[in-house]
Amino acid sequence: MASTITVLDRLKIELNNKDYYSDDTYSMYLDENGLCSNAFFDKATMKKQLYQTVYDILDSLANNIDLFRSVVTEFSTTSEAYKYLQARLNDIQAKILSIPDDTAEEESNIHFLFHD
Repeated sequence: MASTITVLDRLKIELNNKDYYSDDTYSMYLDENGLCSNAFFDKATMKKQLYQTVYDILDSLANNIDLFRSVVTEFSTTSEAYKYLQARLNDIQAKILSIPDDTAEEESNIHFLFHD
């Protein structure tokens, strides 16, 4: 079954459809991570890059917590908002690290103790 959702739309879903930035800015972040915003999303090949884009966007919001709080108003203090963002960044980073690189060598259960 072919995916009919664009990379930009998939990014917005990961961001809970919050309008932190304009579509042009989201597209810039996608481009920086090697993704085209109007291409169809392929989970098998684009997942890691998409999570990296989400991470980059949330990291930029951690540096501008007032912008984050203007969109997400459920936090009564800046400290609460910052703690939430840091926890979310840690979760995304764990997801990114759990996705194997396409270029990584296959790991083996056999390790040589000595070699010439």
